[in-house]
Amino acid sequence: MGRRQTDSDLHRFTLWVLFLIAAISCCMAYYSFSVSLKGNSDTIFVGSSESWRGNEEEREGDGCCGGVEHLELWGDAMKWGSDFKLNSSEECCRACKEMCEGDDGPCLCDSWVFCGNKQDCGSRFGEVSQHLFLSSLTVIYSILRFVAINKIVGLDFGECWLKKQKDALDPDWRDSGDKVIWTSGLVFGKGEGIIKLKTEHGIVNVKLFPDCAPHSVYYILELLSLQHCAGCQFYRAESRGNSWDLQGNHIEHAPYGPPYALIQGTVDAYGTVFKDIPQEACPTIRRGSIAWVGSGPDFFISLANHHEWKKAYTVFGQVLPEDMEIVEKISQLPTIPDVWSNVKVAVLERPVPLRFIRMRKSP
Repeated sequence: MGRRQTDSDLHRFTLWVLFLIAAISCCMAYYSFSVSLKGNSDTIFVGSSESWRGNEEEREGDGCCGGVEHLELWGDAMKWGSDFKLNSSEECCRACKEMCEGDDGPCLCDSWVFCGNKQDCGSRFGEVSQHLFLSSLTVIYSILRFVAINKIVGLDFGECWLKKQKDALDPDWRDSGDKVIWTSGLVFGKGEGIIKLKTEHGIVNVKLFPDCAPHSVYYILELLSLQHCAGCQFYRAESRGNSWDLQGNHIEHAPYGPPYALIQGTVDAYGTVFKDIPQEACPTIRRGSIAWVGSGPDFFISLANHHEWKKAYTVFGQVLPEDMEIVEKISQLPTIPDVWSNVKVAVLERPVPLRFIRMRKSP
């Protein structure tokens, strides 16, 4: 049978509880004060003149460095955002790209996460600490909320986390949705981010552009996980005709089509729900470019440099030059003439099934 607790025992227990609460309160207040000082001293908050010291000429010529809002990617941190702050998600993306420059091997950074919401990314630790002295119950509740519930306590606007995925073609998705305050993106270096477009006429290797068309690339990465892509096919094929040469350059004084030097298909797989892809920043159409027709799921691969189209289509990838022979082969298959919205087109007599698959990992 347990011993009845005496008054002296209760008194000592109460003193220990009060001492513990006071100690925790002091520690939390000290930490809050330290965080505020750190934000004004050794934290790297880089301004417009100091932020990213990349090559300005390259920055202007590149024009592509974007991510997806309300998405948080996980992964091993190569640079901690708590000590690395920038002014925009674009600068965060470029900082990740900078870790790929001059390296023939895999990029040290292949993903980035940026906290760009000034309202939700403001540091909130000080707000919590102000309530730690109200009562013992408030102290305990605030600590539990800080540790277990409130993920954004202690965050600062501009935090840029540079990360490394275990598998860049299957990134670690932490969270997504309107309540997610992060913007995330992928960066593929030289020889990375290449997938295969499988057809009965051969396999075409495709380099993806996640920095120019992140929404588009994430959808293509989702297709890689499907066991099949029933309904995915090429259904239109038009050669270069007499308007473009073998390198895809337009011949002077020649018409711009028809034919329009492209093969067109769809990735609207049976049994899946396709969500329209938003218009994204992209380069102009050139030979080998893969771009959406409108907001998808129809897309095309260009056989020529269509500078006349400017940036009307979202380009999300590029066929490797050595595989354009297969694309040319498909463009020469038997077709049937048709008219779509007063435009003459050539429809394949027999559609060509296609499927996006990932490259096999090296042993």
